[in-house]
This record gives sequence, structure tokens and C-alpha cells, in this order.
Amino acid sequence: MNTQVMTVETEETILANIKEPYKRASLSYKSTPSVVQVGNIQIGDGHFAMIGGPCSIEGLDKLDEVAATVKDSGANMLRGGAFKPRTSPYAFQGLGQEGLDMLEAVGKKYDLPVVTEVMAVEQVHLFDGIDMYQVGARNMQNFDLLKAIGQTTKPVLLKRGMAASIEDLLMAAEYILAQGNPNVILCERGIRTYETSTRNTLDLSAIPVLRSKTHLPIVVDPSHAVGKREWVESMAMAAVAAGADGLIIEIHQNPDEAWSDGRQSLYLDEYKALTEKVQALHTFLADLN
Repeated sequence: MNTQVMTVETEETILANIKEPYKRASLSYKSTPSVVQVGNIQIGDGHFAMIGGPCSIEGLDKLDEVAATVKDSGANMLRGGAFKPRTSPYAFQGLGQEGLDMLEAVGKKYDLPVVTEVMAVEQVHLFDGIDMYQVGARNMQNFDLLKAIGQTTKPVLLKRGMAASIEDLLMAAEYILAQGNPNVILCERGIRTYETSTRNTLDLSAIPVLRSKTHLPIVVDPSHAVGKREWVESMAMAAVAAGADGLIIEIHQNPDEAWSDGRQSLYLDEYKALTEKVQALHTFLADLN
């Protein structure tokens, strides 16, 4: 008997019997929480990711200083934007390949896995030295891009679109999973509402709702959700309390002079203090369970 054919038939039968439109992302497909390996760390099912870094990579020395803070604080992953999807075509668009090279080098220096945003299919091959793709909110339904990264095995941080429903997010994840890449992490980063006090509105309810629907890990981005640094800490702590598997937070040594998103970026000392609080809360909640 051809076991390969039998395996394919079994997979097709399993998918056909799943009622949810998102098949491989559903708990019906996999009932236990998934754990995604990103470089030397794991994310999901009790393994917590504390990710920090600048919105935009502005230079090697600046990135090195931020990475040293991330490492010293006890956080375990570095972020930094090399390709930037900006609202204005006149805003800084990122350092591109030069930024990727800096991020890879600094990540290796401090033994930190790195994540950065991929914006287009033609960029996918440039990310060989990067540990995790980030698909930004604006590209959540860029289906050609989702298919392209789905054909790799590199982990993917998939951000929820600002007008996307929970099902929209899971269906976007399904595009990646359906291509054969199981290493998907979902990211709640705030949605567009009528409220104007904050940049977006952090949907904390998305965490337990997603937990009831999918086995995929869930990371929260409080920086883009609120858009103002003084509110990042409270939303970060709330996300941990709600059961998030990680946080991704923007930080900068001098936010007032940042090339992008300075208003929502924490100072380095603020990030170190927040990391201590997050780690303490996560440990406390783990002990309760």
C-alpha cells in the first residue's frame, strides 16, 4: 500500500470534516497549543516572547545600543524595521537591504533572534538571515505574499489588519498554513474604531476569543494599539493577564528624534522596567495555573 497516498487521503478527509472555514488553524485540526521555534527561543504554550526594538533601523550604532538593552533586560527577541510601509509616500521608507544586514549582524552579536517586516513577494528571498517574517497589518490580506512565505518554513508573525475580524485574521493564517508552513504566530495590534484618543483600539478580547478557536500562539503589540508611550505599559500588562504568549514593543534611545513612531516608543530604561514587571506577572499567573 502506498502510505504517502494514504496520508494525503487522510489529510483531505480530516480537512473535509472540519466545519470552520479556517481548517488547519482550528482547534478541530490540532487540539493542543502550538509552539513555534524562532531561533533559540520558543513561543506558545507557556513559552513567553518579550520582543523589543526600534520602529525603524536608523544605523548600526543605534541598533546595537537598543539590542544591548533588550538583552540586558531579559527580553529574548529583537525587532527593527528595514522596509517600512508608511501612510505617506514622503515619509522615511526604511534602509532596505542595509537595514536587514544590520539587524542580522546585531542579532547574532547578542544572540537574539530577529524579526522584521516583509512587504512584497520579491523581498522574501532577501530574508535568509532573519529568524521570523513579520506581515504587517496593511498586508494581512496580501494573499500572494502569504502564499510565498507559506512555501518556506520560516516562522511568521502575522499582524491583524486594522479593520479585520477575528475570522479574517484566521483565514489569512490559513493561507500560510495551507502552503505547508506551520510556524504561524498571530498578533493583535489594535483595530480601527470611532475612538480618537488612541491610535487604534487594542482588542484585548481577541486573546481569549482566539484561544477558543485556534492552536496558534498569540502575541500583542500595545505600541501600535495606543500610539502613546504613557499607555503602553498598562496595555502590555493587561495583555499578559489576558493570556498573551508574548509582547512586541517599540523602543528607542531618544524617541523624540526617532525617524518613525517616536511618540509610541518607550525609552530604554522604561522598557527595562516594563520587562521586569511583565516577567513577574507572567510567572505569577503561571504559578496560579
